Amino acid sequence: MNRLSQTSKPAIYGGQAVIEGVMFGGKRVNVTAVRRKNGEITYLEVPRKEQPLLSKLRKIPLLRGIVSIIDSSAKGTRHLNYSADAYADDELDPEERAEQKAKEESKWSLSMIIGVAAVGILSFLFGKIVLTLVPVMVEEFIFGSLFTSQVLHNLLEGVIKLILLLAYLWGISQTPLIKRLFQYHGAEHKVISAYEAGEELTPDKVQKYSRLHYRCGSSFIMLTVIIGVIVYSLFPYDNIWERMGQRILLLPLVLGLSFELLRITNALRDIPVLRYLGYPGLWLQLLTTKEPSNDQVEVSIASFKRMLALDAELEKNPVQEQWSSSSLDPVKG
Repeated sequence: MNRLSQTSKPAIYGGQAVIEGVMFGGKRVNVTAVRRKNGEITYLEVPRKEQPLLSKLRKIPLLRGIVSIIDSSAKGTRHLNYSADAYADDELDPEERAEQKAKEESKWSLSMIIGVAAVGILSFLFGKIVLTLVPVMVEEFIFGSLFTSQVLHNLLEGVIKLILLLAYLWGISQTPLIKRLFQYHGAEHKVISAYEAGEELTPDKVQKYSRLHYRCGSSFIMLTVIIGVIVYSLFPYDNIWERMGQRILLLPLVLGLSFELLRITNALRDIPVLRYLGYPGLWLQLLTTKEPSNDQVEVSIASFKRMLALDAELEKNPVQEQWSSSSLDPVKG
């Protein structure tokens, strides 16, 4: 890719790390590239179907954040499952692989796709609710009878939530599999940053860019903690049950506001003073990303380039019938 002209503005793309690979979402297709045990890179390519209702909802402030989160959770789970299947397949002997292949023939039926999407959404909601309610109970147990200031209680709740989040991320980052996942997360960010800078996408040139990025979901998580403290302080409560109920009811508002603030911090990242608004999220990414190897960056580049190529192809030729539910075989790629 040649450097973009100074007058042209690159499209905004996003992605996520998967097991031994990276997924990128394009305008018309989502692509995952996975490095197999034999060194080969295989792909999962899933066309994006036009959904008029979602397109309209994504234009509504506050609501668009919730819609985007749920949609990303649903779609991302399928790509994560693909990478997990490929990883597991590499551990099988030839006979086991043949048997597995027979079982996978109808794996991506409509019911399976809906089920995977539902699991992704429910997993996200469950995790968010747990991370919202557990800090309330811990704070109430430790500090509930020490003072009456609800603002201070909310602030301590936010601190406890942050401590639990950091401890969880640090803990899982110590496992070899998650460490490599976080390296691919860093590789994803580097490719996005290089592309947005108009850089040629080669491992050596991409490696020059930071593994941190303002639009990352990790930044969004940090913002929900900060916004939560502010929003919850606006609503008084009489007991812990009312307090917990408020947290659940106000969760969509906190998510929506956090998404809007994430958009703002990304837009202001080149303004010297205002760019610091996004720093808390970048600090959290020091845990959720690791420096990738050139091999990992190569996979990220392959995924991104494949996504760009398919986007361009589908721009010229609308999705054909055989592509309407297309994806490569979950095992072979």
